[in-house]
Amino acid sequence: MPARLLGGVFILIVVCLSVPASAEAQSGGSSVILRGTVSETVALSIPPNSTQNDFNMNVVNSGGMVQVTLSGTGAPDIRVPLTIRSNSNFKVSAEVESATAVLTQFSVVDARATGALVSPEAVSDLKVAQELDRRGLGEGAAASPLDFSRPLFVLSGRRASLGGTLDSPNNALQVTFLIRLNPQTSQGWVVNLTFAGTAVNIF
Repeated sequence: MPARLLGGVFILIVVCLSVPASAEAQSGGSSVILRGTVSETVALSIPPNSTQNDFNMNVVNSGGMVQVTLSGTGAPDIRVPLTIRSNSNFKVSAEVESATAVLTQFSVVDARATGALVSPEAVSDLKVAQELDRRGLGEGAAASPLDFSRPLFVLSGRRASLGGTLDSPNNALQVTFLIRLNPQTSQGWVVNLTFAGTAVNIF
């Protein structure tokens, strides 16, 4: 079902593949083997306290994708603190489309754990596409417009969450994106942004 952004929040939940789990119970000399599955889950969201007032944001969630519409006037700095919860390795891709603005920056400027239930490897082993990685380098704008007219790899990582639920405050990897635009009209701009996340077996 379509989901609308409320208070600056969007959520992307991708459920992929299955991994077997087994348990054995024994009674009276006989054994019973119970087999089940644990879904590999990747969940992306933006915290409610990250709302910004200098542009409009709306979101539609459709299965494994989140389509975000940004609109406004001027050229604001758009910071997206994307939280990632996953019980498997994952990758994220992005696509940007606009007839009224040119994307001049789409960078990862920070990554951190939100609490004790985040795997240490989630931060240390995070792999960001080289041209998008500005962690520790400042927030300078890209030298030339970026082409996101087709889905491009953004980042990948190891399992982020060691426990908890999709609502736990201490089990997410938080990755901050910085987005900058060059408006092409004086009447305002509209940008369509699509994030897609998937679970992966090999990192």
